[in-house]
Amino acid sequence: MEPFRFTITSLHQPSSPSIASMASFRVPAIRNIISGASPYLRCTQRRWAQVHDVRFLATQQKDRVLEKYKEKLDRKAKEEGLRDIKELKEVYKEKIDHLKKKAAVEIPTTPSFPPISPSPLESTSKSAFPPPPPPPQIPIEQTKSSTPTAGIKTLSSYLDISKILSLPQKEIEALWRLRHVSSPQSLCAVIPLPVYETIEATAKKHPHFILPLPKEGQGAEIHFLQWTFPAPDTVTVLFTHLAEYKLRGEYSQPHTTITHHLEIAREKGVVLLKGDVLEGRGVSVDEAKWLVMCLQKFYGVGGEKMERKRLLEMFAKGDEGFRVEDLVEEAEKIV
Repeated sequence: MEPFRFTITSLHQPSSPSIASMASFRVPAIRNIISGASPYLRCTQRRWAQVHDVRFLATQQKDRVLEKYKEKLDRKAKEEGLRDIKELKEVYKEKIDHLKKKAAVEIPTTPSFPPISPSPLESTSKSAFPPPPPPPQIPIEQTKSSTPTAGIKTLSSYLDISKILSLPQKEIEALWRLRHVSSPQSLCAVIPLPVYETIEATAKKHPHFILPLPKEGQGAEIHFLQWTFPAPDTVTVLFTHLAEYKLRGEYSQPHTTITHHLEIAREKGVVLLKGDVLEGRGVSVDEAKWLVMCLQKFYGVGGEKMERKRLLEMFAKGDEGFRVEDLVEEAEKIV
């Protein structure tokens, strides 16, 4: 029996091919676009299939920056009456930390990516970087507090909770969709509580994963997702280009943020979803919708299928047998 599928709505005319048109990627299948097409496309796939240790790259970059500005920093330290750069960093530590936080959206954890088994064409070319260490044990839920985390919008920012509690589900859904009709870069959905509970239970076991996004004429692009639990009644998912996450780590900028509001879940049996897609970040609203559909299938009711469950577990463990080709093959079954 086909599992229940909740509807994700953008309420606007799409500026790029619709999800319906993405269904055409089944013929030829996404996996054929990547591995069965021309050698050029196979080379393109290899760019994101090679996953390196983010921390190794970040350390190299930091050393290069320090070396580049060493002379200026030495001069600044002397002007301040300090002995060396180390003392200068201590004096300006608070200011440096403040500027770092201001310049980027913080992602609480930096997981290791499982190395991906190379294809036969890649087996003769080994990575110059060492393999990443096993993924650390990461606490998923933060300590619950009655005060929402700064910057997190609760459901009361959009609707009068005391009033909507007296309304039937259909009217709540209509109000929720109308609330976001004026925002062309938004997504919204109303999820039945049992469906959401399945998704959240899987998210707590596997808070990090990667998903493929079909790009017409370019094969598939890989995106990194991360679940966070910033407040008792708010759960978010951050989507980031995998290439950017590998380069910038915790300072990478997500292109899409999905927020689940649980404030009325127990009373009305639904969870309200809101998505924000940043313009100019290389992902359209329809493409973000595709990623959310993929997430639903891997984490939701369809996620108990053996292959999807296996891929989630392999990625979480850093299993070297994890293959992007298998992920793409499974994702194409979603349409």
